[in-house]
Amino acid sequence: MTSPARGTTRFTPSPGPATKPPFDPVQARTRCWRMRKRILQVSQKVSALHIGGAFSCLEIVDTIYHGVMRRGADGNSPDTFILSKGHGSMAQYAVLEEMGIIPPEEMDLTCQPGGRRATHPDYGLPGIEASTGSLGHGLALAVGMSLADGIQQHDRLVYVVMSDGELEEGSVWEVMMLAPSLGVKNVIAVVDLNDFQSLGRTSKILPNFYPVAEKIRAFGWEAVEVDGHSPQAVHDAIVGRKGGRPLMVVARTIKGKGVSYMENVPMWHYRSPNPQEYQQALDELDRAHRE
Repeated sequence: MTSPARGTTRFTPSPGPATKPPFDPVQARTRCWRMRKRILQVSQKVSALHIGGAFSCLEIVDTIYHGVMRRGADGNSPDTFILSKGHGSMAQYAVLEEMGIIPPEEMDLTCQPGGRRATHPDYGLPGIEASTGSLGHGLALAVGMSLADGIQQHDRLVYVVMSDGELEEGSVWEVMMLAPSLGVKNVIAVVDLNDFQSLGRTSKILPNFYPVAEKIRAFGWEAVEVDGHSPQAVHDAIVGRKGGRPLMVVARTIKGKGVSYMENVPMWHYRSPNPQEYQQALDELDRAHRE
């Protein structure tokens, strides 16, 4: 987690009780519209950016930060966020900028000489709790944190956002089997199920990947499926968890969500739009927001 104060590396436990912030799905949709445009703006300064994967998980990341992570009176949180699908970093950066944790001038230098933010999150920078992007590690980090919290009697929820292609890593299933066996309860993971990896559809590359939720339940987790582009649905799935075991939210999403020529097109895994494409994307986002 990250402190709302700029320049602070991480959230620290707050004095007094921490509470979940009020959640407004209309405001969430407006934020995501604004952040998609911001990500596109940054893309015009670099030759390539992971736009498709950031657009598929944006509502998920925004909802976790603004809707479910607890806050104390001082603005700090006892909870932790890990973006295991590190290539979706632009979604996290955009949310952190909205929260005032990343200043605009730093966001403008993303992936550029003199900038601190790169294509994957780096631990130690304000807002970043883990260096990720080597897929398959984020869930294990979260389970380790939660296990340590249980030993030390710390009150913390650890949130993890993963990609669906990441579930092809054997390490994910190892820790998924281990967590309930160790009594880990306070891990909440969300799978960005956009059915794409860098070179094609997951359902075609690995047909036996589906059904996802049934496999996760077989490993002892609570699992629910939702529309990953509905902030309300993501919010309700998390706050409505039964508890007593870790939760995995399987969020159905669209890679490149919001821009017609990017949606479900593998090329937009890592590419920046040219000026004409950039303007078309802005126009489409604005039109959809007005409707």
